[in-house]
Amino acid sequence: MDPDGPGLTTAPRERGWTAVRAGAWALAVALPLAFLLAFFAYPVAAILARGVVTDGRLDLGGFAEVLADPRTWRVVGHTLGQAALGTGLAVGLAIPGAYVLYRCTFPGRALVRGLVAVPFVLPSVVVGVAFRSLLAAGGPLGALGWDRSLVAVVAALVFFNYGLVVRVVGSVWERLDTRAEQAARTLGASPARAFATVTLPALAPAIASAAALVFLFCATAFAVVLVLGGQRYATVEVEIWLQTTQFLDLRTAAVLSVLQLVIVAATLVVSGRLRTRRERSLALVEARRATAPLRLGARACAVDRVAVGVTALTVAALALPLGSMLVRSLRQDGRWTLEHYVALGSTGDRALTVTAWDAAAISLRTATDATVLALAVGVVLALVLSRRPRRRTARRALGALDAAVMLPLGVSAVTVGFGFLIALDRPPLDLRSSLVLIPIAQAMVSIPLVVRTVLPVLRAIDPRLRQAAAMLGAGPGRVLWTVELPMALRSIGLAAGFAFAVSLGEFGATSFLARPDRPTLPVVIYRLLGRPGEGNYGMALAASVLLAVVVALVMTTAERLRPPHAGEW
Repeated sequence: MDPDGPGLTTAPRERGWTAVRAGAWALAVALPLAFLLAFFAYPVAAILARGVVTDGRLDLGGFAEVLADPRTWRVVGHTLGQAALGTGLAVGLAIPGAYVLYRCTFPGRALVRGLVAVPFVLPSVVVGVAFRSLLAAGGPLGALGWDRSLVAVVAALVFFNYGLVVRVVGSVWERLDTRAEQAARTLGASPARAFATVTLPALAPAIASAAALVFLFCATAFAVVLVLGGQRYATVEVEIWLQTTQFLDLRTAAVLSVLQLVIVAATLVVSGRLRTRRERSLALVEARRATAPLRLGARACAVDRVAVGVTALTVAALALPLGSMLVRSLRQDGRWTLEHYVALGSTGDRALTVTAWDAAAISLRTATDATVLALAVGVVLALVLSRRPRRRTARRALGALDAAVMLPLGVSAVTVGFGFLIALDRPPLDLRSSLVLIPIAQAMVSIPLVVRTVLPVLRAIDPRLRQAAAMLGAGPGRVLWTVELPMALRSIGLAAGFAFAVSLGEFGATSFLARPDRPTLPVVIYRLLGRPGEGNYGMALAASVLLAVVVALVMTTAERLRPPHAGEW
């Protein structure tokens, strides 16, 4: 028995737990923020300074020169035009797909969902190679003359983002209460009118949120535009790369990076507001009565048949570039052969400094390191952002942190890689010769994906579970380990798959940072494409198939871990 009585020891103990809890959350916020500041904010700020500071003085002459150049506005026009076209087509084609794959049921639906999700995480270099194999001379569609054209670039952008729109819109649609639409049908409205006046307004926040995300990804696309469009259809992202690596004009590249940051920031603001509206509408959907999915059959109405037809044609079109790439990797001089795959053990026609298999091993090691970093930072950030503080200032601080976490997703990987080159070259962050630089850059691209995958699951945990554990004597750490993390484990596995797949195929930042003797597989593929010779092109096809298969296997495995409340990724 305590001689001082229980009341005299409980208060100090509670104050001690409060201090420990406050210190733990402060550390949980400080460490990820320090990582983001050091490896994102600092490099990006260095780019900003390079564009506006000369000899220690403010100098806006670079902006005047670059903005007065007609090529700059042509590049900006290409960026916005390609992004608008890609977004419009992706959204228009994906709405029927979201209905068929999430609102209806049919044999093989899960398989088709998985196939539609794969293009979003395919390495951009692989997609570029796949479309070149389809559209170039000698390809199945070579006679159309679409190689190195705007059509090729926009088609590849739609290929990438179709699955994202299907998932974002479909996740809301499958939980939408259809009683209002059924009432409209009962009152005499046709299926098309009931959809336009009842269902579409309910889906509008999800559609707008998906469109903003797709526009962001299209505006910052790099490898696809570089491979399929070249300098003729260069976007701001490609132009930054060209000015840095081809013309060594760092000042122009810095000004273009600032210009791109303005476009990205505006898109992120719109995306954040639309995402908030989508989450609110989804919360309302969750509170309604669940509606059973519709079974497609011979008695489907005309609208259903149109939706099925559009979806079937779109899915077939998505498979066509990858199928063409696979077939052409197995063909040489009109015969079937594995010679291109055998050649991956060589350096080609002096195009490489290492073999493709060596590059693949480097890619796997680098992606593993990047995934560990992204999970360490992203899961902690998701835990912090899942809190529901009572004070308004704390809620606003979390909102600002949430917006800051999304910035690496919107800022181009090329800008990040460029920033690493010019900022991390002096103590205490002299890392240009370090092997950790590429994993850090790849982790920066993956962290927002980890947060967006894990955060919805953590927010869906009933607060009463935490309260019950605390009332039974569990401290904050034990609540975390026994309640929150076990419930989020599946989403963490899914996030790991996303991070690994994205890191494995990352090309924008890696193209700046990879050493000639330690290239990753996407860098090797691009080098092979840049060298003449049928043998080098065949090796590029084979290496692309290899990379696509690994990414598809990773994502297929990760998708099996998807929890009901996972994020839109």
